[in-house]
Amino acid sequence: MKKFQVVGIGNAMVDVLARAEDSFLTEAGIGKGIMQLIDMPRAVDLYSRIGPAKEISGGSAANTIAGVAHLGGRTAYVGKVKDDQLGAIFAHDLRAQGAVYETALAPKDAPQETGRCIVVVTPDGERSMNTYLGVTEFLEPSDIDPDMMSQADWIYLEGYRFDGPQSHAAFAKAIAACKGAGGRVSITLSDPFCVGRHRDAFRRMIRDDVDLLFCNRAEMLSMYQTTDFDAALSQAAAEVSIVACTDSEHGAHILSGGQRWHAPAVPTKIVDATGAGDLFAGAFLWGLSQGCDLQTCGKMGNVAASEIISHIGARPEADLKALFQQAGLI
Repeated sequence: MKKFQVVGIGNAMVDVLARAEDSFLTEAGIGKGIMQLIDMPRAVDLYSRIGPAKEISGGSAANTIAGVAHLGGRTAYVGKVKDDQLGAIFAHDLRAQGAVYETALAPKDAPQETGRCIVVVTPDGERSMNTYLGVTEFLEPSDIDPDMMSQADWIYLEGYRFDGPQSHAAFAKAIAACKGAGGRVSITLSDPFCVGRHRDAFRRMIRDDVDLLFCNRAEMLSMYQTTDFDAALSQAAAEVSIVACTDSEHGAHILSGGQRWHAPAVPTKIVDATGAGDLFAGAFLWGLSQGCDLQTCGKMGNVAASEIISHIGARPEADLKALFQQAGLI
């Protein structure tokens, strides 16, 4: 038995969540439903313009790892924050979930701040993300502990991390240590625009190193540059052992070994869509670690995603295991 079932690597962020009408997005020049990278002056400007906000530890892979930890999984996270107020919030919240978090803090005099994502949630529950990466952009190979990676059944790589200058080298170091010790690699594509920025690098990694691909419909279509969803799924399944692709209210599609399964969505009122894909991945990976079949893993992912979108914030508020039991999944 390895020390960790899942180790995640991603952008360590604190989410600043605020509600607004669609008209605010237009006035503020915010693209709806996507992630836009911003600088610190833009972050300060947006923060001054939004209404009451809630600060919650976030970051895509960190949310996934928090979900695995919430379910009782043995898990750890790698992502960089600064020795500042938001950095302390991030570290406390993740450790409080039960995850191991040991990445060295950037010093107080570092020129960048802890990353934050200003998430504007419109009445339809859609989230529009404005991300100042800050110090997390500068995660580097020296932050990757090969021993930790070798002790993981799975590593989980966040697609947003591809925007960092040394991200590819850091990922390569993690992959080599994990696979060299018999572990497996999963990745989430994160965002269709992120895919567009790094498509060639994603494709190489998927073909050469990835065992499990997480994505949604838009990311899948962007990756394979087609409007034919089934064709894109088939192409992905030819390149990777397991594909888990979410499709909003249409549930999730899981492909492996020439087979395809569908896991229906779990209806709920959408309050905030932030973190739906993150918790889908967390529950899916936890299900795999328990020996569940792939369709059951997909159903667990949908239950977790449904819980997350029913409230503000991307960390579970209900007992996910209890929800799995109610759904007859465990």
